[in-house]
Amino acid sequence: MPRIYDISMTIEETMQVWKSYEHKKPSITNVQNHSQDKPHESQLNMNVHTGTHVDAPLHMIANGETIETIPLERLVGPARVLDLTHLKGFITKEDLLPFAIQRGERLIFKTSSSYSEEFDVEFVYLRADGAHYLAEIGIGLVATDALGIERAQPEYTTHRTLMRNGIIIVEGLRLKEVEAGNYTLVIAPLKLTGIDAAPARAFLMD
Repeated sequence: MPRIYDISMTIEETMQVWKSYEHKKPSITNVQNHSQDKPHESQLNMNVHTGTHVDAPLHMIANGETIETIPLERLVGPARVLDLTHLKGFITKEDLLPFAIQRGERLIFKTSSSYSEEFDVEFVYLRADGAHYLAEIGIGLVATDALGIERAQPEYTTHRTLMRNGIIIVEGLRLKEVEAGNYTLVIAPLKLTGIDAAPARAFLMD
């Protein structure tokens, strides 16, 4: 049996959210319970960019494609975890060159973000030149353990470069227990439609 690594964030009210904003935190409310002689039920209220999630082009591109247009086949298959934990600030083209990245690859960035459950405003992001390099190669997917592939850069160049070149973006992974190397990736976003993202369960198999 292959080993399965759950690389998803746990959805809970105390979880890490973008810039630690209170309004970004999910709420989980008990709406009925056994003391009322009813089945126990809970209600979840959360932003679709909470925790581990898949971005759709609409998130950053006016009139862009929505989440249901991303085929599951793009989210399942061979993937490579790149160890970038030594980097500070950002990931550049020069940082990516040694990995000999190939067209169509699914890449997973393991950074210092996997070692903290608190939001770090200085999280390691993919700089615009790195995004252009990946677009030139023509990779299929890029996933990161930070809550963003960029830190609200001017014109959102990283997101838009990737999206305009058909590269799927996944954010909010947990990779502390995962070594660099080759795996089978499975990302299962909630089956939503017409919107800009979907929360997802993600795991790797070796």
